[in-house]
Amino acid sequence: MIRGEKTRYHAAWVVPITSAPIRHGWVEVDGGMITGVGGGSTQARPATGIREVQLPSTVVLPGLVNAHTHLELSRFRGAVPPAATMPSWARQMMAGQAAERPLRDEDTVREAVAELRRAGTVLVGDIANTSASMDPLAASSLEAVVFREVIGFNATCDEAQAMVAQLWADVERRSGTRIRLALAAHAPYSVAPSLFRAVSRAVVEASSGALLPMSVHLAESREEIEFLETGAGDWRAILEERGRWAPDWSPPGTGPVEYLDQLGWLVSSTLVVHGVHLTRSELNCMASAGVTLVTCPRSNQWTGAGVPPVADFYASGVRIAVGTDSLASVPDLNLFAELSELRRLAPDIPAKVLLESATRSGAMALGFGSE
Repeated sequence: MIRGEKTRYHAAWVVPITSAPIRHGWVEVDGGMITGVGGGSTQARPATGIREVQLPSTVVLPGLVNAHTHLELSRFRGAVPPAATMPSWARQMMAGQAAERPLRDEDTVREAVAELRRAGTVLVGDIANTSASMDPLAASSLEAVVFREVIGFNATCDEAQAMVAQLWADVERRSGTRIRLALAAHAPYSVAPSLFRAVSRAVVEASSGALLPMSVHLAESREEIEFLETGAGDWRAILEERGRWAPDWSPPGTGPVEYLDQLGWLVSSTLVVHGVHLTRSELNCMASAGVTLVTCPRSNQWTGAGVPPVADFYASGVRIAVGTDSLASVPDLNLFAELSELRRLAPDIPAKVLLESATRSGAMALGFGSE
């Protein structure tokens, strides 16, 4: 569409998110930009030079924001069955990765990107260990933050700094207006404290004004809580099995939110993903810090992580965004299906609140929105 050629879409309902729904509303678009919203008692301006499109059975709302997924894992769709515990699911996942073709698989990623767009998604937060999602995303109409993820529990301080420096150089080189790159740490049981600190330092040093977004999987499983408190359990066993255990590491003996705070990660630019086993006091602490919690309820139940306490999430006042996680742990990338599950788990949360989580809140968390 060329700038200056306006189209006005008339719909049964227009849902702006930032204001009340409008029955028999209209949205005016000029060159891909929304230039007007009205309806009801708001009279449309004269339609001279404006193309009118009637959508009498349609609800128009902002595009959806899938704030957390792993597009490079799309080839594992349906290949990793549900598990009773998350470490059990992770073992199956790692066994599949070892047996399958190399991680870079742009064909399945391209199909996943197309699926996101068909489901009404316009912005995605993608966690990546490779560059497999970059070209498919760039070739699509989606906007994205691709979080380059660091993993390494037994990394030394020097190794941590070198690893983050290398990733950060790629972030600075490849980030663009529509596809931006950022950094993520996988989880407390898979990332050394030195790596966490190196990521947060890199982000702080590179930021002018508002901090760039950072992402971390946190409080996803009961076994993670056990690991931080005692240093024992299934996550330690997996680290030892894979030769990744750090003998000089000592458990902090704290909850996951306090641990993040010790590492410099309890800041407003952080996206905490999952949070299934966060306590109410931890949720309140995150809300005070301005952290965003990204919930992925269907994936949590598939992987054996548990059922997220969605009502507690919203009661705490923490900003909530929504993600599907990867096709290795959900049947599709349709955020409306995720919203349906949120509604089932917390039926008293108003629909307008859930829709804001899936649109405006996710955009703000990823740096594409404004307060």
